[in-house]
Parts: sequence; structure tokens; C-alpha cells
Amino acid sequence: MKDNFLSTQEVAKILGISRQAVIKKIHKKQLKAERIGHIFAIPKSELGISNGEALSEHQKNIIEAGVKKAVKEYGETFKKLGRE
Repeated sequence: MKDNFLSTQEVAKILGISRQAVIKKIHKKQLKAERIGHIFAIPKSELGISNGEALSEHQKNIIEAGVKKAVKEYGETFKKLGRE
């Protein structure tokens, strides 16, 4: 894809949903996209991404959940590593 656009597969990965769910969002007009031949191209600006600097709320939530899970499972290990 061009620098300003993402494929449906890339958007699916970012949002943590299936590629088919991305296509459904496009058809329901919940997600803006341009049709290029037989594929959809989603502008990065649609997801709040500009030059890879911004994260969507969904991405932030995924990261926060991952951090909480890591701290819960490995909190003691992190503490020991912090002392070294």
C-alpha cells in the first residue's frame, strides 16, 4: 500500500479484529476506505495514524491490557530485575 494507506489485513491486525470484520465496517460506513480495483485502501488518518506516531484508543487498550497481564504474571520477576 502507499504510505498514506493501509490494507484491510493491516487494519485488522491493528484493531485486533478479522479482515472480514474490517470489510463489514467499510460496508456499514463505520470505516472510510477507497476502492482500488478489487481491494480496499484505508487512509491512515481514519485510524488516527500519521507517520506511525499516534495510537488508536483500541491499540492503547490492547497495550494496557498486555502490561497489566505481564505485571500480574511476572511482577516479582520485574521487581528482582529492577534491583539488579
